[in-house]
Amino acid sequence: MNSTGLLIVGAGLFSIAGAVCDWDFFINSRKARLFVSMFGRTGARIFYGVLGFAILILGTLITLGVLKDAA
Repeated sequence: MNSTGLLIVGAGLFSIAGAVCDWDFFINSRKARLFVSMFGRTGARIFYGVLGFAILILGTLITLGVLKDAA
């Protein structure tokens, strides 16, 4: 198992959890303000949920050895 892939899986899960649970600290963060202003709060949550799912898939593929990480 690749530890880098597991770290990426964790980041994806965190993004999904932040979107699903509607965490204020997650959606009101400085970096998320751009997406909230463009899509609204609900749209930003959907964006971060989809982004988290993509990151989760990428991390899973790296962990399983299907994709090689740059390190």
